[in-house]
Amino acid sequence: MLNVAPPQDILSRPTPIGIEQAEAALVEHYPRLTRLAYLVLPPSLGRNRRVLTAHALVQRSLPRKHGGAEAAIPAPRRGDPGYGFVRRQVVRQALEAGLPLRRRAWPKRAQLPPVLPQVWGLRLFPRSGGADELALDQRLSALSGPARAAFVLRGLDRLSDAEVRRELDAVGVENPEQALEDAGDPGDGATLLQAAEFDPCSLQARPTDLMRRRQHLRAALVAAAALAVCGTLLGLPGDGWGPDGAAAPPYARNPAAEAALDPARVVRVDAAVWRTSARTDFSVWPARGSLTGDTALLRRALAVWARPGRSVQVSATPGTPSGPPMGAPQLLYAGRVDRASVVLFYDGLRVARYAEPVDGTSGAALDFARVDGADAASAGALVVGRTDGNVRYLTAPWVREAAVRDLLDPAAAPRPLPRDRDGVTSPLVSPAQARDCTSWDVLQLRDDSAGRLLTDLGELAPARLTWGPPDAPRDITGTTAREAWARTACLLPTVRSQGVRAVNAWQFARQPLPEANGTAAWLCTRADTWSGTDNRVLAQFQAPGAGKATAGAVAARAENSAACGTHQPRVLAGVLWKSRGGHWYVLAAGSEDLTRVAVSGGVDASERGHLLAVRTQEGARAQLDGRLADGTRVTALR
Repeated sequence: MLNVAPPQDILSRPTPIGIEQAEAALVEHYPRLTRLAYLVLPPSLGRNRRVLTAHALVQRSLPRKHGGAEAAIPAPRRGDPGYGFVRRQVVRQALEAGLPLRRRAWPKRAQLPPVLPQVWGLRLFPRSGGADELALDQRLSALSGPARAAFVLRGLDRLSDAEVRRELDAVGVENPEQALEDAGDPGDGATLLQAAEFDPCSLQARPTDLMRRRQHLRAALVAAAALAVCGTLLGLPGDGWGPDGAAAPPYARNPAAEAALDPARVVRVDAAVWRTSARTDFSVWPARGSLTGDTALLRRALAVWARPGRSVQVSATPGTPSGPPMGAPQLLYAGRVDRASVVLFYDGLRVARYAEPVDGTSGAALDFARVDGADAASAGALVVGRTDGNVRYLTAPWVREAAVRDLLDPAAAPRPLPRDRDGVTSPLVSPAQARDCTSWDVLQLRDDSAGRLLTDLGELAPARLTWGPPDAPRDITGTTAREAWARTACLLPTVRSQGVRAVNAWQFARQPLPEANGTAAWLCTRADTWSGTDNRVLAQFQAPGAGKATAGAVAARAENSAACGTHQPRVLAGVLWKSRGGHWYVLAAGSEDLTRVAVSGGVDASERGHLLAVRTQEGARAQLDGRLADGTRVTALR
C-alpha cells in the first residue's frame, strides 16, 4: 500500500538544489542579487565597502557541495528554486554583516571586510541619484536589518507578506512579523529600488586620500629599500656581489627606448604619400613646419614625452595612456604657433603635442589624444595651438579649403579661413572656452567630398558633427539639419573633454501637439568616443515657436548606452509639456519601428504607433514602455 503525503507536506519538503542549478541562477541574476545585498547591508559601512561586500556575499553564496543538507531548501511557490536558494544565502549573510561584534565570540565571515574583491587606490560607489533616491536611502538607513530586508524583498522581488515572512524566518530573524510592520508599504519606493543609485554593478570611481597614499607609499619604499639592502648584504659570498641571475646589468641599453628618444630616428613621411596610400589617416600626414630640422627642440620634446618633469603640464583625454612611445614616433609638425614652439607626434595610437615658450622651456605642456582607427573624416585636423580663447588647427594634406561656420546661425554663409603653407589655420574663436553660448564657430573642411564640420571640445582632435539615422550619418549640409543643429549646439558642452570622436544628431520623430499647438521635433544626439566606451546619449524635445537658436529641452540622457547607435538604432523618450491653453500633457515619441507606446504610473494610457499624448496634471510622474512589431519591449531612455 502506498503512503501519499498530504499536499502541504509536499510544499514544505526540502528540495535539493545542485550546484549547477544554483550557479546558473547566480550568473543569470547577478545584478539583481548584488543590488539586493547592497540594499540590505547596513548603510553605516559606507558606499565603497557596501559595494565590495555586496559582490563578495553574492560570489560566496553557492552551495558547498552537490545536494546534501546545506543545499536543500523548501521549494518556493513560484520562480526559480536555484535563485531562491542563492537569494536566501545573500539575505542571511547581509543580515549577519550588520550584527555587532562581540568580544567573546568569533566574528562571522560576513562581519569582516571582504578579502575579494579588492580595489587599491580607488573608491567605488554607485552613481548618485536625485532627491527621491536620497529620501529612500535615508528611509532605509532608519530601518533595522530585518526590516530593511523585508522592505527590499517586498519592493525588489515583489514577494507577498507570507513569502517575506517565510524568507525572514528561514534566515533566522527572530520576529519576522515585527520586521514586516517596521518596513511598511514600499509604495513608490519599489520603483526607486531599481534606480542606478542602488546598483553596485554600475559604478563611479574616485581616488582615495592622495596625500595620505603618497606618505604611505614613501614609507613603504624606504622600508623596502632598507630590507633589500639588508638582504643583499646578508647574501654576499664574502668579497663581492652575487650573480645577477636573469636581471640585466645596470644601465643596460634598450634599443626601443633609445630609438624613441633619438630625433634622428623620428619617422618622416613624404609629402606625396597620401595621394597613393590605401590608408587616409594620420599615418600619411607629412612632416610640416619651419622647425622640423631643429634637433634640439625635437630632443627636448621626446625627452619630456618619455619623462615629463614636475613643471610640465600633462593632460590626456579619457581612455588615453600617457606613457612614453614604444619606439620612434612619426613627426607631424614642428613649428612656431603664436608665442610657442609646438611639436606634434603620432605613434599609431595617440597624438602627442609638446609646446614650450619661444624664450625658454619653463611652462612646457604635453597633451595626449587617442586617435586609433581614424579615417579621412576624423583625421582632417588637429589642434596645434590655443591662445586668448582662440584655436588654430593643422589641417590634413588632402584638405583643399577651410572655412568657419556659426552653428547657431543656420542661414549664414561660411566665412573663409586662411591657412599658411604648412596647413595651419588663422585663429578662430574656440566654443570650448566660451562662457556663454551666443555663437558656436565650427571648422568646415572641404576635400573631394562635401564639407565636413568639426568642432573644438577642448581636446587635440576635434569632434566631427553629423546628421541622420545611426546606420547612415552624413555631413550637415541641408536646411533641416542646420536648423536642428542650431538648437542642439548649446548642448555640446555636456560632452566636453570626454574624448569624443563624433557627435550625431538624428530626428527620430515629429509630433503634432495637442490643442493645435504646432508640430514638435524629437532628436537623439549621440556622442561616440575614441575609446568606444563611455558614450553619451541625449534625447531632446524641440518645441515649435522657439527661436532657431533656442536649445531644445533635454528629455532624457544616458551614459554607455547603445541607444541611437548602430547596434540599437531605436529610442523612446517623453516629457511633461504645458500647452498654450495651460493644460499639461505627457508627450512621448519613439523611433518609427515602435508599434505601440504606453504610459503608466501617474497616468495610464497607450496608443498605437510611435507617438503618445495624454492629458495629465502638473508634476505627474510616469513610466514609458514601447513595443516593436515582434513584441520586443523598448524602455525609455534614462
